[in-house]
Amino acid sequence: MDNTSSTPNDTEIDATDRAEANVAMAGSAPQSVIPAEELTRLTDDIVSALKTVYDPEIPADIYELGLIYKIDIDDERNVAIDMTLTAPGCPVAGEMPGWVENAVGTVEGIQDVKVELVFDPPWTPDRMSEEAQVAVGWY
Repeated sequence: MDNTSSTPNDTEIDATDRAEANVAMAGSAPQSVIPAEELTRLTDDIVSALKTVYDPEIPADIYELGLIYKIDIDDERNVAIDMTLTAPGCPVAGEMPGWVENAVGTVEGIQDVKVELVFDPPWTPDRMSEEAQVAVGWY
């Protein structure tokens, strides 16, 4: 008698839900050749990597601060990130894109990372997550 179960566990269900959500968010965008589950893993791992990068003037990571505007993963697993800064004159403006490239470049399966600084729309504190607001004492 086979005692193995074919019922997916919560982790598998969660990953499947996220994969389906990623496909739904793509909408009319061209279909990726990357399987949905792998795309979900890459996305989760990229976000985790971004959460290791901190603005040195603010005790919160750049993802929770809302500095990441867009993450694109192409079919060759190259990543393009649009990000901003809390202010155009930020003292680490020249360094932070390199920090982001280095952090995301450690994600298994990623081939290349390019980061572009954008200032439209300008960053405002309402882009911060509740976690970031708590970290800076605003919540």
